[in-house]
Amino acid sequence: MANIQIEKIADVAVVHCEGRIVHSDAAFRLRDAVTRQSDVRVIILDLSDLKALEGGGLGMLVFLHRWSRDHGIHLKLFDPPIRVQRKLKYVSSEEFEIVGTDEVLSLMGWEGRPKPVDAVFGTVVVEKSV
Repeated sequence: MANIQIEKIADVAVVHCEGRIVHSDAAFRLRDAVTRQSDVRVIILDLSDLKALEGGGLGMLVFLHRWSRDHGIHLKLFDPPIRVQRKLKYVSSEEFEIVGTDEVLSLMGWEGRPKPVDAVFGTVVVEKSV
């Protein structure tokens, strides 16, 4: 089961994924959460708390990468586990952009200010699905 939370800060949406995206229902919930963000400039998929990502979830990331490109939105993956990075390289020729904390803070307009990492994802929660 995956928990997906969405936070918006200006024209950046952070989609925080926690748990497992291994079945189609979780992959479709991720798709719906991301594609509803069509009015932003950047979507950051926070995969730092992802425990498992398998077939349907991998395919969905490839789909979302193409969808975001087709809609002029930058899709960035934040802190995916190394096993997820390896799987993405194996299943797709797409180049996923993986970003760290410094770039996320910059996208949020917080560069140069001392902010704890929790502050990036502890702001206003727009929606939450369980």
